[in-house]
Amino acid sequence: MAKQKALHFLPLGGAGEIGMNLNLYEYDGSWLMCDLGVTFAGDELPGIDLVMPDLSFIERRREGLVGLVITHAHEDHLGAVPYLWPLLRCPVYATPFAAALLRRKLDEGAEGVEGMTITEVPLGGAIDLEPFQIELFTLTHSIPEPNALLVHTPHGSIMHTGDWKLDPDPLISEPADEAALQAMGDDGVLAMVCDSTNVFQLGTSGSEADVRESLTQLIAEHSRRVVVTTFASNLARLLTIHEAAEANGRTCVAVGRSMWRILDCARETGYLPRNVRFMNDRDARDLPDDKVLYMMTGCQGEANAALSRATDGNHPAIELGAGDTVIFSSKIIPGNEKTIFDLINRLTRLNVEVITEKERFVHVSGHPNRDELARMYQLVRPKIAVPVHGELRHMREHAALALGLQVPQAVTVENGAMVRLAPGKPEIIDHVEHGRLAWNGRGTIPVDGSVIRERRKLMFNGAAFVTVVIDNDGELVSDPIVSAHGLLEQGDDEQVIDDLIDDAIAAVEGLSRPRRRDDDSIRDAVRTAVRRTLRTEFNRRPVVEVQLVRV
Repeated sequence: MAKQKALHFLPLGGAGEIGMNLNLYEYDGSWLMCDLGVTFAGDELPGIDLVMPDLSFIERRREGLVGLVITHAHEDHLGAVPYLWPLLRCPVYATPFAAALLRRKLDEGAEGVEGMTITEVPLGGAIDLEPFQIELFTLTHSIPEPNALLVHTPHGSIMHTGDWKLDPDPLISEPADEAALQAMGDDGVLAMVCDSTNVFQLGTSGSEADVRESLTQLIAEHSRRVVVTTFASNLARLLTIHEAAEANGRTCVAVGRSMWRILDCARETGYLPRNVRFMNDRDARDLPDDKVLYMMTGCQGEANAALSRATDGNHPAIELGAGDTVIFSSKIIPGNEKTIFDLINRLTRLNVEVITEKERFVHVSGHPNRDELARMYQLVRPKIAVPVHGELRHMREHAALALGLQVPQAVTVENGAMVRLAPGKPEIIDHVEHGRLAWNGRGTIPVDGSVIRERRKLMFNGAAFVTVVIDNDGELVSDPIVSAHGLLEQGDDEQVIDDLIDDAIAAVEGLSRPRRRDDDSIRDAVRTAVRRTLRTEFNRRPVVEVQLVRV
């Protein structure tokens, strides 16, 4: 009897972290990819905005990659496609809203994507990617068309939830069809690969309709300019803000490129009612303070977003000041605390009133709280729980919750862990190459590579540059030129520079005649001498670059 082929699950992003989602399923050499997202860089990656998963493992197997299915249009699920698709060149499948947003991103100058075909799949549609047959189930989330995938395989069906919640009144879509989920469970589900973001939050995540009512009341309490900042992709929230503005006799002004991109996609795909219009910031300049509401990007403190620029006086049309109110209708994404609190402090210095979800009810999450997770398990009843979309602490708590709900087996995996789902007991059978790539403006570079290491060293330790001019015999033509950056205040410590010049002269003159004819020997000697003095003076290990000129 032939050995039964195995069914595998492999996350390369989004397992052990929140963001940068990339999940793979494998059977008999065929691979199915679900999502290809980004995460945003912090201070530990100087000069970097976007971080993406390393595709080396699946790139080597791309002949077996039957397709990439996008669950929904959030950046952490599709944001890496314009940058990394050229490495894969596989078919891409998405429902209309995600497809519209992805096309706009491709039109903004992505290179190497000319051959990409995006196949639009209708809501509730199906995709046949042999040996995987995929049914789409529309759930609710903070963006239109969040899709769960029911992946049929020779070993049984996998429920891949994507991002979701159970919102009884979602405002821009129908509530999740619990009867269909119940029927799915009746038919039998081998495994559920499920969102873990809010597993520690008791109860339910709440309804967007309740936020709409609360924001409307809150805005009514203010008589001067009001700003509401939120995630641009949260279309339901954008419509909530618009309605709350109109209910208070205010014109809603959309500010930020990503905000307008989402609104354009929503109008194209029918999610923006014909009677809903947003004004741009240029046309809104003459509106009275009590008749305007600015809806801005920048709720996570992003330096180049509209809110930060308006706070710092760098926005061409808006400058915030005393008496204005800024409402953060969003949550703080872990890792963004520093930038958000810095922005709030800058607003406070301007005597702007700041309101967050800690002070008033201005936000509900797009992810399931603990009771919603329990309800999903009651409906789907998988044999195996596979938590994803969370840090390790989230996923372990999720696994414990699933086992407590009588799910027979649970397996906790992090990026790079290859799980055999069937046949037999689910278990991690291998760890594969994985990692993170940083987008460097022109291409990707490893986050642990030499470029980033050098930037960190420059940022924390400074740099010194030495120019040495010598003749063909190795004799100094003039004194070396030394400059130090990130070490000395301009005009200060001239003695240190003089000492470094003396060190460079001594290093050259201390070499034998044959070694003075070797450029590398001179550079190494000068670099060592200058670095030694800088370490003594500043207790730092700065980058030292030596330019050698022979005349």
